[in-house]
Formats: sequence, C-alpha cells, structure tokens
Amino acid sequence: MSVSLYYTARRATPLTDAELTAVGQVVDTYNANAPFSLEEGLHLYDRLESGTALDGSTKLPGSNDRAVASLVHWLAAVTALRGAVPDADWTFSLDDYDIEWDDRTGYHLPGLAD
Repeated sequence: MSVSLYYTARRATPLTDAELTAVGQVVDTYNANAPFSLEEGLHLYDRLESGTALDGSTKLPGSNDRAVASLVHWLAAVTALRGAVPDADWTFSLDDYDIEWDDRTGYHLPGLAD
C-alpha cells in the first residue's frame, strides 16, 4: 500500500519568474538531498487547473524503517515550497489527512521528529 503527500498552492495569478526560480531551487535541493536515493522526490504537475499556481505529490517509501526520515524531509521541503510561494492558499495532505500550517514551525506532524 502506498502513501503519498499532496500539495497545492491556489491563487489567481501564475508563478512569477522569480517564484519559478525559487521553486526550482527548492525542488532541486530537496530532491538531491533526499534521505534515500531510490525514493520519489517532489513531483510538480505540468498541467494545472485554472487558479492553481503549483500542484504536486510525493510518494513515500513503503518500508517503516525509511518512512519517518522521509516524511520529516518532505515536510521540510513543502515548508520551503510554501516559503517560495507565500501569497497563495495552500493545502497539504498525507493521503486524506490534512497537514496544518504552523507559523512558527511550518508543516510538521507532532512527535514525528522526536
């Protein structure tokens, strides 16, 4: 059974050139520094619905010994994506479970990094 993260930034205007550059840097950096080399990274969709500035997903590894480290890494990655596109309405979920934004810590799941 696979579990995935889904992230979407909605707003009326598309990403600016500066935002596209920043998003590309986040994607490149976090994908290159993923905790395990054989896992899926940040995957941004090419085809966007109207009113969507950014949309993507990341499939988490199926093995329990890799899941926590991967999840911590990708939570930080989507926090960085949100920093690159701050003026959008963001949704972020672990399959059907919504992950809430915290202005102090970004995206996280309580107790995960302990």
